[in-house]
Parts: sequence; structure tokens; C-alpha cells
Amino acid sequence: MITIRHERSTDIPARERLLDTAFGVTRSAKTAERLREGRFAADELSFVAIENGRLVGTARLWNIAAGLGRPALLLGPVAVAPDARRRGIGSMLVKRALGEAKRLGHRAVLLVGDAPYYGRFGFSAAMTAALRLPGPFQHERFLGLELAPGALDGARGLVRATGQRVPKGLPAFLTGILPPRQPVPHAA
Repeated sequence: MITIRHERSTDIPARERLLDTAFGVTRSAKTAERLREGRFAADELSFVAIENGRLVGTARLWNIAAGLGRPALLLGPVAVAPDARRRGIGSMLVKRALGEAKRLGHRAVLLVGDAPYYGRFGFSAAMTAALRLPGPFQHERFLGLELAPGALDGARGLVRATGQRVPKGLPAFLTGILPPRQPVPHAA
């Protein structure tokens, strides 16, 4: 049985291992990562999927601005353990994240991802047509969803991070953010 719940600080090491497995140890070069770098995830909007006591999935939302003065959230990364894929866990995580975001009064969510997958939740590239990200991206993968009708009407310009910054020097167990991992050199 799969349980979707809020992430706990004790989940951080397992979450980071899962993300390393899903996206590789060096996963910091992506444009969407620039919006998350050095920031806390949005309050109450980090989720994990647990199966038999093991973390098998993760999804988090981040505070951003979709152009000038238009608050929104950024969804990602969403990841599921390779041996747990194709069982609806990613879908459960996305639905929970979007439902909680709406319940908390958030009005719009953006992401960079696979349009056919996220389209089933209502995401569309049409919602982000006048927006741009701070780095290279494929327009057809830059998607938006309105949690409240009209939330992205007239949204234009640069998407930027607005979430709370992580204070420098805090230990990882307090921040929930682990330092970037370096690839391990292979022995000769």
C-alpha cells in the first residue's frame, strides 16, 4: 500500500538518494533548478510516497512569481523510484500537491516537464506563452495550470524565485537542503 504524506526532515536523505537515482548525481544545471537553488520549498507543500516503510516518490512546490507581481508555484522535481514506476505513484503525488496548493489558496502552478504526462492534470503550454524562464528551456515543456480561473491571465515576463532563502551556514538537518553531491571518482 502507498501512503502519500507531508515530507519530514527524516525523509531528506532518502529523498536525495531517490533524486540522485532518478536524475543523476549532478542535477544542478537545469533552468528550473535555478528557481529552487538556495530556497526553502513552499510551506506545507513537500510530499513523499511511502511503501512498506520505504520512500518511493517525492514532489515539492516552490514559491515563484509568474511575471511582475503574480504569485505562483513551481512544481518539481517529481520523482518515483525505478522499481515503483508505472503504478500511479507520480500521479498520486501530483494530485496531492495540486489539491493542497489549491486548499491553501494558491492560484497557479508552473513546471518544466513532459506535456503529455502533465496535460492530464490540466497543465498547458498556452498558459505560459508570454512567460520566460531564467535560462534555456523548451517552450513546449514549460507548462502552467490555473488553480483559480484567470490566475495566469495577462501573465508575462520573467519567472523568478520568491521563496524564503536558506540562511548560509545552517546544517542540512535544519534546512532540509543537502549540499550538491560530487561524482565519486572511479578507482584505477
